[in-house]
Amino acid sequence: MTTTALIEKGKDGTFGIFTPEIGHTIIGEGKTVEEAKADFENSVREMKLSYTENGREIPDELKNIQFVYKYDIASMFDYYDWINVSRFAEKAGINPSLMRQYRMGKKYISEKQAGKIEETLHNLGNELAAIKL
Repeated sequence: MTTTALIEKGKDGTFGIFTPEIGHTIIGEGKTVEEAKADFENSVREMKLSYTENGREIPDELKNIQFVYKYDIASMFDYYDWINVSRFAEKAGINPSLMRQYRMGKKYISEKQAGKIEETLHNLGNELAAIKL
């Protein structure tokens, strides 16, 4: 089973990951996205182990579970910190000042703006994949 693991940056600057689409709550936390992912994956292992150690069968939704990590804007720019936020904003057609506010988690982002950002990321990925050296 494949499900979403949402990565969000908290107001305190730390990162959290949670699973909104399944009945079992699995969370991970860390000072960085990488730490939060490691804690999240450890939580998955511990949850499965708790079932087997207690002689219970692992629930179907946890068997062979795989995750698609989805980011909020602040977490995405933190994880990919080599992306210049202002230049990226220009490429996406978004005001650079507004993009920096999204980056800091200080401004709500509409679905339309999130779509522009996601489309620009995908276009950038396609451009990079097409480079020949």
